[in-house]
Amino acid sequence: MQKKALIVWGGWDGHEPRQVGEIFAGLLRAEKFAVEVSDTLDAFLAPDLAELDLIVPIWTMGKITREQLGPVVEAVANGTGLAGCHGGMCDAFHGETSWQFMTGGTWVAHPGGGDIRYKVEFRHSTSPLVSGLEDFEVTSEQYYLHVDPAVEVLATTRFPTATYYHAPNGPVDMPVVWTKRWGAGRVFYSSLGHDAAIAGMKSPAQIMRRGFVWAAEGKRLAREQGRSAKEWSS
Repeated sequence: MQKKALIVWGGWDGHEPRQVGEIFAGLLRAEKFAVEVSDTLDAFLAPDLAELDLIVPIWTMGKITREQLGPVVEAVANGTGLAGCHGGMCDAFHGETSWQFMTGGTWVAHPGGGDIRYKVEFRHSTSPLVSGLEDFEVTSEQYYLHVDPAVEVLATTRFPTATYYHAPNGPVDMPVVWTKRWGAGRVFYSSLGHDAAIAGMKSPAQIMRRGFVWAAEGKRLAREQGRSAKEWSS
């Protein structure tokens, strides 16, 4: 059965959400997904949302209503994958803590601006998501995030690179790529992808392609195992 993905783009134009959405749609179609692309959060109100294999949000900042957010939270808890990058997923909907809880982190700063040269280092664990991937450098925003301690960190970057008020705390390895579980669903995030140029680079795009496939696989497993949000709801 062909997997189905929904890309929802919008919010702050500086992150080029439409263009990034086109790149991600191409990655998904190359993996044989049927892809729907929408530029409205009302797409989350679709009655068949929970039947999707994957939701890809690309919506920096902005506001989401409780009516729009609730179906996403429940769909992921029932096995639909959630995968996104940069501000499009973890700099979205600042007033909604349930979004931050589900995604695993939230952006707080990018010291030094958008022209920081930094290294992304993979943690070679048992996860197939990072198998064969090599560390690389990128010039972009280096995201400082507040991160859920429950996530599985797959790649990090070393702070501080630019001098700012955080520097006296000494060096820290900040998560760049992580996975998380939300009920029966799989959540994937990469802080890379400031704009279409970065999102389309070989290494960031490869990471996202793997993340999309991994997150979407959770729906099949949930069906086979008979798992749903009811198992964890309270």
